[in-house]
Amino acid sequence: MKLIKVAVIGALGRMGSGIIRSVAEQDDMQLVGAIEKDGNVHIGKDVGTLLGLGSIDVALTSDSTLDDTLASMAPDVLVDFTIADVAVESAKIAARNKVNLIIGTTGFSASQVGEIKSAVKDNGVSAVVSPNMATGVNIFFTLARAAASIYEDCDVEIIEAHHRHKKDAPSGTAVRAGELIAEAMGKSLERDGLYGRGKGVIGERGNEIGFHAIRGGDIVGEHTVMYIGDGERIEITHRAHSRQAFVGGTIKAIRFVNKNKRTGKVFSTFDVLGL
Repeated sequence: MKLIKVAVIGALGRMGSGIIRSVAEQDDMQLVGAIEKDGNVHIGKDVGTLLGLGSIDVALTSDSTLDDTLASMAPDVLVDFTIADVAVESAKIAARNKVNLIIGTTGFSASQVGEIKSAVKDNGVSAVVSPNMATGVNIFFTLARAAASIYEDCDVEIIEAHHRHKKDAPSGTAVRAGELIAEAMGKSLERDGLYGRGKGVIGERGNEIGFHAIRGGDIVGEHTVMYIGDGERIEITHRAHSRQAFVGGTIKAIRFVNKNKRTGKVFSTFDVLGL
């Protein structure tokens, strides 16, 4: 059996380290690259030792040498859970080296998404780009869209909560839920999205889709969509108990993109799960 060769950028981060541990447990995968931000004090050390796995003969390398790392290690898939600016540049380098992509980073602008899609198409690789890889979250997306298509005359509010270190708001998962709901209701987030409400008299509620972000402590991730009508409301909630939910979904995405490589297409987790 030919092993899927995997490299992970952001290797020592919350998600990156979990993905590396999980890749090491898979019978059909091999970790060949672990990349961190230039200047990290652990560059050059065995990533397995750093993560308590024992030596796995994969040294941590710098993102400043990503081009050389991908060229020499020739991974089938590069997994990226970093920040938007870093992920865009990493995607371009990976695509140029004919490496398929899994991108779970959030906070991209529309132009950055366009850059990733162009890199994938122009270089004939494949990518799975998703704000949330967890199976349960994608079921949550499906239910949220279905409810919006039926309950069209209600008010919609989206509430999300994450740990104190999360940098972007609202979360990519909340935004994706909002996009699906807006599409089902014939709305547009660009026009109808409202992100928080200020102090004082703000007037009556309109046709907006409201977003509210909570940041604190070590909350892994919680998302609730409220559909509020006259005399009743529906709430759909997903709570992540640990990051393993996201890690497990990423492992599925790695297998999917390796099976569907060289397409020039950007897939979503809906494609991975067949939703």
